[in-house]
Amino acid sequence: MKTFRPFLYLIFYILHSAFSSAQPYNPSRISKKAVTLYEQAMSRVEKENFASAAGLLLQAIQTDSNYVDAYLVLADIYGKIKNYKSSIQYFEKAFALDSVYTLDDKFSYSRQLAGNGEFEKALNAINELFAKRPPKNPVRLEKMEILRRSYQFAVDYEKNHPVKNYVFAPQNPGAGVNSSESEYFPSLSIDGQELIFTRRLNDRNEDFFTSEQKEGKWETATPIEGKINTPQSEAAQTMSADGQWLIFTANGRPDSYGNYDLYWSQYNPWGWSDAVNLGGVVNSDQWDSQPCLSPDKRDLYFASRRFGGFGGSDIYVSHLKSNGRWTEPENLGGAINTPGDDQCPFIHADNQTLYFTSNGWQGYGGNDLFYVRKAYNGTWSKPVNLGYPINTIDDEGTLFIAADGKTAWYASDRSDSKGGLDIYTFELRQDLQPFKTLWVKGHVKDIKTKNGLSSSVQLIDLASKQIINEVQADETGYYFITLPLGKDYAFTVNRKGYLFYSDNFLMAGRSADSTYEKDILLQPLETNASIVLKNIFFDVNKFELKQESQVELDRLVQLLNENPNLKIEISGHTDNVGKPADNLLLSNNRAKAVINYLISKNISAQRLTSKGYGETKPVADNKTEEGKAKNRRTEMRVVSQ
Repeated sequence: MKTFRPFLYLIFYILHSAFSSAQPYNPSRISKKAVTLYEQAMSRVEKENFASAAGLLLQAIQTDSNYVDAYLVLADIYGKIKNYKSSIQYFEKAFALDSVYTLDDKFSYSRQLAGNGEFEKALNAINELFAKRPPKNPVRLEKMEILRRSYQFAVDYEKNHPVKNYVFAPQNPGAGVNSSESEYFPSLSIDGQELIFTRRLNDRNEDFFTSEQKEGKWETATPIEGKINTPQSEAAQTMSADGQWLIFTANGRPDSYGNYDLYWSQYNPWGWSDAVNLGGVVNSDQWDSQPCLSPDKRDLYFASRRFGGFGGSDIYVSHLKSNGRWTEPENLGGAINTPGDDQCPFIHADNQTLYFTSNGWQGYGGNDLFYVRKAYNGTWSKPVNLGYPINTIDDEGTLFIAADGKTAWYASDRSDSKGGLDIYTFELRQDLQPFKTLWVKGHVKDIKTKNGLSSSVQLIDLASKQIINEVQADETGYYFITLPLGKDYAFTVNRKGYLFYSDNFLMAGRSADSTYEKDILLQPLETNASIVLKNIFFDVNKFELKQESQVELDRLVQLLNENPNLKIEISGHTDNVGKPADNLLLSNNRAKAVINYLISKNISAQRLTSKGYGETKPVADNKTEEGKAKNRRTEMRVVSQ
């Protein structure tokens, strides 16, 4: 999203005439008819009627082709409307007529070059100005230094990030989404079929609209259902990955804590519920806005100008506690926040990649888009600039990236806008993409009664042992959890009084392209109840536990610690490949390996027994590879409790 920033450096005739006596170009020799047209154009410029002014200036140039001032103002006008190529063209015509008289205009010229992505030429232009006419005014000196640093950054970025075959080609999704009003802050459902965004009506009131995609086309947007939209402004919304929550910014409500506050609404059969203020723990008496919810709904990122930050606006995060309340917001720290403005956070569905805007980190000028990734220990990587042409010399704003990891959405006032800001979509450069993310959904039920069970559902990285996502199934047992590709995961479901459920999603090196629906039946904790420990791993014909098994084993340790009277049997099973005696020995040794791990974690040996059954208890046909894989398993059975 671009913000309107007027050029401060339109060069007027009077300024240039000061040099006329010493330069070949002499304004007094310009034809009177051309001067009259020029003066008429300048009156249009003062009223910001740029199209009319440009037409008059073109007539002035046709009348007198040596009219340097007309070329310069025309160049500035084209720069104003972001027609950088034409602006550059007219600057260069003026330079060709008199390189000394026009030297100061290298400043504006460099801006147009940078706007057109010609950063090396822009750097040369500003360096020439420094060399031939170093500014004495400290304010102008600082402006030129800022530009020079930005151009140098852009030149270095291009050298260090060679990109082949990437085309930045934003597409307008059409009249179903965009209108003559301004549309911005797009947020997409995880299946990519529903778009919710903010629309500014009559250039005053902001409301939420939604459009659905059917047969590849976005339908005409309508106000969202329910009672969220009011005569006051509502904006900057974030929709939860499961489509059940909406958190947004509102101003001027009776329950406000001051300035802009964050509000919460839940979807129900008749639309979105009345909005609830998130309270004084989250909101302050300063500006709190631009929320973004993590895919597991446990972390709320937002921007705030509250006191105690690094300066300007900072990005904060608040965590959802088990009692449904939010924690005191934490500043994301100096690894992300700067003395400038850091805002517009967006956490992708992978729950690891955070995008944001900043004018405090070095970039192309104004607010640039950056991303960071969350490490295993919860720290963030160094911010990475998204580069040109996503970032430009203007201000960039909100970015939303779909679950596929490559389709990006943003707002801009491009030349094909239907009015004001429009929402656009484009393909994100591959090296800037988060992990493609699928999802798993279903219901957790009691295996006997089939009643839904509110339960904890976790997705754990088997390599790092870190929880990637954690959600709470609702009172009906419904759960929804995102599943980033590129890693191997343990999938566990827990509820007190039941055996935990375990499964795995081995996504490393795979390009899965479908989502999963999985209903889970939990077994009450009772004698002879048993489960397959699906995340216990061994190499072929080996019985040493692989490191990836630790997640499952620690879950088993937790179960035994929470139930001190529980006694269990660990059993090992194989397929029918090889000799039966060898399979029996292998299965027995694997079961013992699990027992030894539990003992090493201070579980009493008296509570544990092990037994190997070899190939004698198959649960599937050994004629297929899939059947053999199911038969190679480790089970846990409750002996007594």
